Amino acid sequence: MNALSELHPARVAIGLNAVLAVVERERPKVLCVRSENGLWRLPYGPFDPERHRTFEIGLREWVEKQTKVSLGYVEQLYTFGDKGRDAPLAALAGGAAGDRIVSVGYLALAPEPAAVDAADAAWRDWYEFFPWEDWRDGEPPCLGDAILPALARWAGGARARDAAAARRDRIRLAFGLDGAGWEEERALDRYELMYEAGLVAEAARDRNLQPARALAGTGADMASDHRRILATAIGRLRGKLKYRPIIFELTPPEFTLLTLQRIVEAIVGFELHKQNFRRSAEQSGLVIRTRRTAQQTGGRPAALFRANRLALKDRAGKGLTIPRLRLAPAFSLGRT
Repeated sequence: MNALSELHPARVAIGLNAVLAVVERERPKVLCVRSENGLWRLPYGPFDPERHRTFEIGLREWVEKQTKVSLGYVEQLYTFGDKGRDAPLAALAGGAAGDRIVSVGYLALAPEPAAVDAADAAWRDWYEFFPWEDWRDGEPPCLGDAILPALARWAGGARARDAAAARRDRIRLAFGLDGAGWEEERALDRYELMYEAGLVAEAARDRNLQPARALAGTGADMASDHRRILATAIGRLRGKLKYRPIIFELTPPEFTLLTLQRIVEAIVGFELHKQNFRRSAEQSGLVIRTRRTAQQTGGRPAALFRANRLALKDRAGKGLTIPRLRLAPAFSLGRT
């Protein structure tokens, strides 16, 4: 250890991030706060070991303070501690220049968006930040028009043949090319590849390149590395639907099976087979048909269901079967 480091030892500042997700009118949304530079960010604040007995207590305090929204269901998501991850430097109250910023991310779910009283807070559609992830109306045009050709050029620009082949393999797997098939859980892999290739605004910004322009179709950028944190949450939630009944944290007390299907589709980003989904939901034991019905536009009344709370406890390791469609971008990288 040199004399300079003895005089100015490195410090670690712990921040707390919340990804609070809801589905409103078939749009998946997250609670965001406008940062000083005008970019959206996730609710974020420092952990105070003197005042906060646990990270979660600190998180709930910060979210309520910044957005006037109280959190319900919460689970820890991931710890983000890579060196340089906070470029541009994430501002933490009481922090100092040169602090290593470690963020503990949390995923929170709610059945509807709470009223937001803070002027600089709002619910934002997460496909605003990840437009290539929404396949509900078919393959997103931004993939074949811009993103995949740019990634192919990036792969071909590698100096060594082996490096170029490795890049192509990563692109094929992440984006489901050449028969691999799209996997919705790989949201973070896709964003990381685009970041590494310099296609998103955060990449130029973090490397101090000006102007920090993004490739068309790569979505709105977020403050610090908050888009990376959001991508992590999206992938986690999508994967968890299959083995945990977590979807019922996003549903109203009573719902039709079509409403349940639309909520799942909003999260995973593609349409489901209606009859197969309905059959699997009813046979899962996770829902109970009520005696009530809901009037549907242009059709007969639909049965209302509610979550079987007893089954949710007994079947904590069981999620909904998702009869997915096989998705694959039309773009091909060709031979390596």
